Amino acid sequence: MKALDELTFDNRFARLGDAFSTHVLPEPLDAPRLVVASEAAMALLDLDPAVAETPVFAELFGGHKLWAEAEPRAMVYSGHQFGGYTPQLGDGRGLLLGEVYNQAGEHWDLHLKGAGMTPYSRMGDGRAVLRSSIREFLASEALHALGIPSSRALCVIGSDTPVWREKQERGAMVLRLAHSHIRFGHFEYFYYTKKPEQQAQLAEHVLNLHYPECREQPEPYLAMFREIVERNAEMIAKWQAYGFCHGVMNTDNMSILGITFDFGPFAFLDDFDAHFICNHSDHEGRYSFSNQVPIGQWNLSALAQALTPFISVDALKEALGLYLPLYQAHYLDLMRRRLGLTTAEDDDQALVERLLKLMQNSGVDYTLLFRRLGDEPAALAVTRLRDDFVDLAGFDAWAERYTARVARDGEYTEEQRRARMHAVNPLYILRNYLAQNAIIAAESGDYSEVRRLHEVLSKPFEEQAGMEQYAQRPPDWGKHLEISCSS
Repeated sequence: MKALDELTFDNRFARLGDAFSTHVLPEPLDAPRLVVASEAAMALLDLDPAVAETPVFAELFGGHKLWAEAEPRAMVYSGHQFGGYTPQLGDGRGLLLGEVYNQAGEHWDLHLKGAGMTPYSRMGDGRAVLRSSIREFLASEALHALGIPSSRALCVIGSDTPVWREKQERGAMVLRLAHSHIRFGHFEYFYYTKKPEQQAQLAEHVLNLHYPECREQPEPYLAMFREIVERNAEMIAKWQAYGFCHGVMNTDNMSILGITFDFGPFAFLDDFDAHFICNHSDHEGRYSFSNQVPIGQWNLSALAQALTPFISVDALKEALGLYLPLYQAHYLDLMRRRLGLTTAEDDDQALVERLLKLMQNSGVDYTLLFRRLGDEPAALAVTRLRDDFVDLAGFDAWAERYTARVARDGEYTEEQRRARMHAVNPLYILRNYLAQNAIIAAESGDYSEVRRLHEVLSKPFEEQAGMEQYAQRPPDWGKHLEISCSS
């Protein structure tokens, strides 16, 4: 395991030059202190977890110190925000400190969010507050534990720095990791500003470093775009299967690697509601839960437009045509597994859709229903769950079809079925009220709840002794928390 001063930097994005980013030093936080750190994320950098408790750790990730080999850069990009194009966005409060490679040869961006003003701050203060930093930390690590592609979070550093939002809060920084922080909006920026040389340079950078296998194809750029389409189809299928709402699916928040990042007003479903809107600033419901699938395709179309200098329009349209079939295949496979099915039948899609329709407006907890379906034999499980539904006759008809389908599925013991279902149906998810409880404690200086919740969410499928309160349905107040983009 390494100490902090043993990290090996290789700042490949910085070498692209000043057309792609601007050199900016982080603005230090007052009295930086560790709120929470992820040992699993630290392991990606081969870091000894003990270094998180040292003063230099908080100083490095609180903006007070910097490695000599680091090259902090604020990245420039643009993007479509709620459907409208914004010509220039960029890292308004974030900095790419540099790229580190580990003993396995993997490169990881060290990206510090809340690091102060940059040329792209657009009248903002460049800061992040403690509550949003905690939410991003918990979300990225929780999604990873569920098997959903995501950026990672190494730590949150708190401070005494005052930050004004709707009220005065405390500033914080979150250090996030990803193989790249390049977005759809990077390509859009160089396309719409008519900078073909830089756009070609960016395309070569992404192709060579992140999709090298596409070099072997007759049309490398087209092969890369197809891979991006497939990765996003799979990611969004996992969002839908596990009830995750991103909240701000602007093209500047979409990763070129098909990972979840830029967490803002996200939420996991509590009671199932296909029309749920987690961002109270989204007045039109553009980014509602059910809209995430078509918006994913819309965003890929925006990226395709930016790639027209490299790929023919007909080829781009053909690649975009893969998105929905790929999404549907990934989604149905996940939902079969969540229902405990190991084989495929033609009516499985209808079985899933009928269950979700019955859950709509019945106040059925989305996560706990699937967990409880695997607790007992199918016939007994549906009997116990029956009273959660409004349309009892409809549920009885579905339950009869489901138990018959389980009986046809294959030869295995009930214990095998239970283990298989519990391996894909989490008991613990990051509910908004759990995050809010942890934030309230942290804002008063008690970080134990943030750390405990992070530990529980790192093993979402395993029943953990003494942690029953984290597997409960939320109280009424916890179902209606308003979350906005403000941070």
